[in-house]
Amino acid sequence: MNLTTFATQHPALAAAALLTLSNLFMTFAWYGHLKNFAASPWWVAALVSWGIALFEYLLQVPANRIGFSALSLAQLKIMQEVITLAVFVPFAVLYMGQPLKLDFVWAGLCLVGAVYFIFRP
Repeated sequence: MNLTTFATQHPALAAAALLTLSNLFMTFAWYGHLKNFAASPWWVAALVSWGIALFEYLLQVPANRIGFSALSLAQLKIMQEVITLAVFVPFAVLYMGQPLKLDFVWAGLCLVGAVYFIFRP
């Protein structure tokens, strides 16, 4: 099965996969410079971040177009937020060396509530 067939048959799943990859790039673009370019001028970090963000948009735009064929705009946004937290927490803990906090669990539970309200029939 090729990517186009998969996206047509499973648009929400295809969107979720693309949004997850997009979010990896976004998270590095937004926060990676805090570790990797801390000693560089802000404009160097901004230029590098913009370069990384290009790859984010190359995945995010098709993801949203595919996802919007099966999900409402609100459902697509809440899915993005869940993915954002699912990507951000491991990034913060494993890559940035931040402590794992119980607040991440509480934020996740709030998103579970958001998923319930947006996806309920």
